[in-house]
Amino acid sequence: MGAGQGPLHWGQGPQLCCGAVSGYSRQEVAQRAGVDPDYLDRLVELGILTPGAGAAFSPGDVLRARWLQSLERAGVPLEELAAAVGSGALSLSFIDVPAFDRFAGLSATTFQQLSARTGVPLELLLVVREAFGFAEPRPQDHVHDNELSVVPLLQLQLSEGFRPVVIERWLRVYGDSLRRIAETETAWWNSEVVMPLLASGTAEVEMLQAQADLGSRMNPLIEHALLAIYHGQQEHTWTQGFVELVESALEQAGLHSRLRRPPAMCFLDLTGYTRLTEERGDAAAADLAARLAGLVRRSSQEHDGTPVKWLGDGVMFYFREPPDAVLAAVEMVEVVGSQGLPPAHVGIHAGPVVFQDGDYFGRTVNLAARIADYARPGEVLVSQEVVDAAQGGPVMFTEIGPVELKGVPGTLRLYTVRRNA
Repeated sequence: MGAGQGPLHWGQGPQLCCGAVSGYSRQEVAQRAGVDPDYLDRLVELGILTPGAGAAFSPGDVLRARWLQSLERAGVPLEELAAAVGSGALSLSFIDVPAFDRFAGLSATTFQQLSARTGVPLELLLVVREAFGFAEPRPQDHVHDNELSVVPLLQLQLSEGFRPVVIERWLRVYGDSLRRIAETETAWWNSEVVMPLLASGTAEVEMLQAQADLGSRMNPLIEHALLAIYHGQQEHTWTQGFVELVESALEQAGLHSRLRRPPAMCFLDLTGYTRLTEERGDAAAADLAARLAGLVRRSSQEHDGTPVKWLGDGVMFYFREPPDAVLAAVEMVEVVGSQGLPPAHVGIHAGPVVFQDGDYFGRTVNLAARIADYARPGEVLVSQEVVDAAQGGPVMFTEIGPVELKGVPGTLRLYTVRRNA
């Protein structure tokens, strides 16, 4: 953040470099930026970069050189950039603010050399670059300094017997999730900081400085908040795993008796929510989620159910009685379909659960979520345990046969639900 939104918002004056000189040499800047030293000389000759005393460059010059080369490769002539700098219409001096210190330069090590030195498979190291949001590199490309921070963890995972395919999936999930966070940050930075400043009539020079300073103050707080939320998500997930481990141990010891009338966990999801978000944007997705919440809350509460938490594209419910969960699910799928929303699909499982801090944990919760993932648009899908507890009601169950669910050992007997004629 703090980078403005394009060349029209970068105008500040003829000098690109206004921060303190760090002492980077010509060769160091070229290596860290991934450009030829001759290219750096060309930027200096055009007046786009200005070294300090002793021909030393600043850390910001590394990023400037990298970005300028990207612009030129995209078809923007350096001569035009130089003219814009000379006229005061363009400046990249904002890169010297602390918010940009996080962007690492290139190391002196290639991916091929790093693989040979650490024993980490080259194919796995190349995925690290993709997790950072960039295209797959070539073996002879140089590794970014911040990418090196991931390598010790990869070495530990491999030494402990982690399969490379599992590590690769972890890297891609991290990359995709953090990409979405970064894109969301950029969107609200533009809507809540940059655009209001411009709309207020603030001069571009003042706007650039104000948003850059705010970015430098806000970024450390964002990182603390992000880490705190991540730790909270870890606690939630680890609690779920611990509860399931205890349940399994009790079962194996013959100490975990089956409940005569177990509660039911229900997950309702909207089909195609992710695609809709990508096509229409976050505002449309938020409006859709609000409409969904209003529709399903009433149906669940009328059947003694409790919405536990909202999951973006769906809802998790707790029901004391499985028959109530089934009736509520059928009604919710019907009402969602009648209101022009994307079709909903539901999964229900009945069994023991653990309640903590307003949330529910255990194998029952996990199975209900997996069943919901398997259900088709407009379908209510339930387990054998739900059927056993809800027989004789105003609905009909039709078995679809033993089903294998992702992450669940063995097979489950699942049933579709529809109202009796």
